[in-house]
Amino acid sequence: MNVIISKAKSLFTGRTKPRTAGYYGLIILLSGLFAVTATAQTIVRDASSLEWKLSGYRPNVWRMNFNFESLTGNQAEMPDIPATVPGSVQTALKNAGLLPDWNTGLHHYEVEWTENRHWIFSAKIPDDWLSAGRENITLQCDGLDHKGLLMVNGKEAGRFDNAFIPYSFRIDRFLKDGNNTIAFVFDSPPEDLNQIGWTSRITDWKPRFYYGWDWIPRLVQIGVWDKVHFITDSGQHALIKETALTTGASALADKGSLDVRLTFDRLPVTGRVKISLTGNGKTVREETHDAYALTNGLSWKDLKIDRWQPNGVGDQPLYALQLTLTDNTGKEIQQILRRVGFRHIDWRPCEGASPGADPWICAVNNRPIFLQGVNWTPIRPYFADLKEEDYRIRLALYKELGINVIRIWGGGFAEKDWLYDLCDEMGILIWQEFPLSSSGLDNYPPEGTPEIYAMTQIVHHYVTRLRHHASLLLWCGGNELYERGDTAPITGKHPLIGEIQRNVRMLDPGRRFVPGSPSGPNIYASYDNYGSGNNWDVHGPWSLPFRDEKQNMDDVRDFWTKDDALIHSEVGVSGAMSAEMIVKYAGTFPPLPANLDNPIWRTVNWWIDWDSYLSAHDGLAPASVENYVEWSQRRQTEGLCIALERCKNRFPRCGGFIIWMGHDSFPCFINTSLIDFEGNPKPAALEISKIWKDNSYLKNK
Repeated sequence: MNVIISKAKSLFTGRTKPRTAGYYGLIILLSGLFAVTATAQTIVRDASSLEWKLSGYRPNVWRMNFNFESLTGNQAEMPDIPATVPGSVQTALKNAGLLPDWNTGLHHYEVEWTENRHWIFSAKIPDDWLSAGRENITLQCDGLDHKGLLMVNGKEAGRFDNAFIPYSFRIDRFLKDGNNTIAFVFDSPPEDLNQIGWTSRITDWKPRFYYGWDWIPRLVQIGVWDKVHFITDSGQHALIKETALTTGASALADKGSLDVRLTFDRLPVTGRVKISLTGNGKTVREETHDAYALTNGLSWKDLKIDRWQPNGVGDQPLYALQLTLTDNTGKEIQQILRRVGFRHIDWRPCEGASPGADPWICAVNNRPIFLQGVNWTPIRPYFADLKEEDYRIRLALYKELGINVIRIWGGGFAEKDWLYDLCDEMGILIWQEFPLSSSGLDNYPPEGTPEIYAMTQIVHHYVTRLRHHASLLLWCGGNELYERGDTAPITGKHPLIGEIQRNVRMLDPGRRFVPGSPSGPNIYASYDNYGSGNNWDVHGPWSLPFRDEKQNMDDVRDFWTKDDALIHSEVGVSGAMSAEMIVKYAGTFPPLPANLDNPIWRTVNWWIDWDSYLSAHDGLAPASVENYVEWSQRRQTEGLCIALERCKNRFPRCGGFIIWMGHDSFPCFINTSLIDFEGNPKPAALEISKIWKDNSYLKNK
């Protein structure tokens, strides 16, 4: 087999981890990833085509038993299981009949033991992948979740310990003339990163949501969550390792700008780079420059382009930017491809806001818009197994419903490239958070030197990877990060948040950064602080703001009529999923009662509203699960529609309303989601869509 990938991500990186005693192999932190075509100098091979096997051991037993030549071990508890890369341990086990469907009944408890093992993904490397005369061979790993070793022919070739950054391992020194093997050995994950704990004590860099949140039980992924490639490079020429790319547009006309600055992997930098921008079947501009000159940057102005518009406002024209590096004889060395859009974004004060308040009116191409959408959580806990179609189906539904923004929540991760590409195509703006979140007992970010260093690596990767996307709206430090004692949202005065802010401003100076969500003086807006001028970006409420047990919807209307927040970046109302879905995923358990006496409702019990149902029905239980669901979904629909409509009607006094949350990652019987586990809109989503699609507010704005 001799596979050459025509469009794969570059291996080249910007940071090298120092070697320590007993630490074999060079590990380079990937940053500024981009598409690169194979050339005479560089060959890229996709590791997903290899025949991968999975083996499971009690911790460290593999060190005495696993044979890295034959890729077998007779003491493995789970030997020779077919696996995929990318892919999760859990899905490989489920496909092999060794795990139940964790989405049904209480089977999710039967998965937790997988965290207490070491897991080995292994494969043989085809001999013809290691061409003679190529000295530089690198294994590029875009996502490893989250800690372990890379073994090449049974020797440690590198280590990894962060799910949020990619790694590149130089492996040529460990290779033989033939019969080479590769293996990823995953340690047991950290025990406790769940919703309730202490944010200040977070020292492990792994997504937190799947440790158990108010909308998902504990389903902790282990595995290779993104692409892996073998890269061979002749090492004869300096190559581009990072592109700093910025597009802009006139606020008033179809005129664009493009700034490009290149960083190379070595000196001397020779040769030339052709830069070509094309769109609508035409070349917008094309120039060739000395490669070294581009380390100082290039700027194109007054480009004749069509501007990119958010969903519901206009079209989303995208352009192909191609960088072709050649040597001094004109021989092609490297080709980089990006897809870009041109738009102008500025932030304006909300009408009537207090002096000094943060600006929360987003103007795109000089048109102020109301930011309306959902908080995005990962589609599945084992996101390693997702495909592009999973993202396309979900985002296409959101687009059709009428949203123009998603907030990628800090308890998840920087999503796979598919999401950002699709948001570019569909006009969905992205509020991107870094992987920090609240913990309930303490919501104060860590401030130790190791944690700040780790976050700096994450920020560098996130920003250099994503900054070219037209859909990227702003950067945010994380979710519900507060001063000690939860007295107010965190600010840039915090050491870690301040370091994030400094790095964002250096790497992506034209993009907005906010320290956290919420931000400003107040965490919540309420009757107690209406009129204070301090409700800027706030969270909540997530339930109907009734004043007493009568559950009068007039209370809800009164609350939202008096609301004066400049933006609600998280707000919701719970509603049950369909009766059919409840029966399906309850398994052998009865669907009612919908309270803690029923084990199937105890699984994820944050949003249970059984007592409210009984109060509203004079203590009488529902005759059927259908009766209960109809009542619950009607409440969610009415409550959310009141809230969204009143906030949108306040525009430009209010700049946005982002619903918590968009979709279920697990079949949660009752939750604040708008779309259920199987991708079906709840009734609330269909009614809210009518308000989202109403653009009458744009008239004369």
